[in-house]
Amino acid sequence: MKPLVNPGPALNAAQTARYSRHLSLPGFGEDGQRRLAAARVLVVGAGGLGAPVLQYLVAAGVGRITVIDDDVVESSNLQRQVLHRQADLGRPKAESARDAALRLDSASQVTPIVGRLDESNALELFASHDLVIDGSDNFATRYLSNDAAEITGTPLVWGTIFRFEGQVSVFWPGQGPMLRDLFPDIPDADSVPNCAEGGVLGVLCGTIGSAMATEAVKIICGIGEPLVGRLMIYDALAAGYTFLQLAIDPDREKVTELASDYAFSCEVETPVVEVSIDDLASERSGEGAPIVLDVREDWERGIVSIPDDRWVPLGRIREAGWSAVADAVADPAGNAPAEVVVYCKAGVRSAEAVRLLSPGAPAGTRLRSLAGGVLAVPGAPRY
Repeated sequence: MKPLVNPGPALNAAQTARYSRHLSLPGFGEDGQRRLAAARVLVVGAGGLGAPVLQYLVAAGVGRITVIDDDVVESSNLQRQVLHRQADLGRPKAESARDAALRLDSASQVTPIVGRLDESNALELFASHDLVIDGSDNFATRYLSNDAAEITGTPLVWGTIFRFEGQVSVFWPGQGPMLRDLFPDIPDADSVPNCAEGGVLGVLCGTIGSAMATEAVKIICGIGEPLVGRLMIYDALAAGYTFLQLAIDPDREKVTELASDYAFSCEVETPVVEVSIDDLASERSGEGAPIVLDVREDWERGIVSIPDDRWVPLGRIREAGWSAVADAVADPAGNAPAEVVVYCKAGVRSAEAVRLLSPGAPAGTRLRSLAGGVLAVPGAPRY
């Protein structure tokens, strides 16, 4: 395999000492280290996968890294996103990642972008980097990354995790199949549970993120066989790896411009009426106060909840619709309420619950979702 990046300047004495274990590798040597030093890598996401990717790329001596992420560090991230510390809670993840890189190597060049990869910046960012690593956690960004890679010809290292399983592949335009060869259309945003609902084993992020970083090093230096046309699946519970062969779809139309549906894939198809935390507080202080319904998991209620609420987890609502909550929200006489405000952590699950409950709700019962979820409550802990 031809190396992706030409070697940079000769190593100085400090670099020779730091990377000595690389220099003695057969087929790698000083040229490989100089290629890493000259490489420009874009990392999409500084979360569960981005954290180990960034750590190992910085440690390996990759010359210039850009990390883009629009999220902030929350306490629930610390179980797996090992770049971030408790002291970083509330900080933008991209900036926290940059600071972690500097702690690891004060000479590292990591540029943080506090923002989201979107149609306005994707092509420019991809074209200005040698390689992109996608550690995002939603379908829209994954497809946007795939399409930007195909248009610009940039190799894309791709990974995903869920519960106890992770997957890694390399989508390299002109070298093998792309994501749209396998799955032409963007799935609905709620077609699989997110990590908050389904959970993820923290240490799995290290396994999959390290594999993604390994693929990046192989591609940059031209060593080994990258996962082009192959999908690696790791099952942590079985401690087993499976490899699937992937093929190019000869009938698929090539991507030549970015689509217009990336944002919509993250949005709810049916509009859901929301209410702010301030308006809800005002309504609860007067007559005809709405019933407040929590659809989170039981363990989440131990962290924070809204006083005098009712509770039915989303899983039951998915199974039974309105009948799952009828008794919980009824008054002592068994009458259905006029107003129900549904809440969860941040507003995603509550919006889904409203959509599921609406078809079976009694006439005269209005359903709304709490905008921002329980995290919108003043002083609520972030988890």
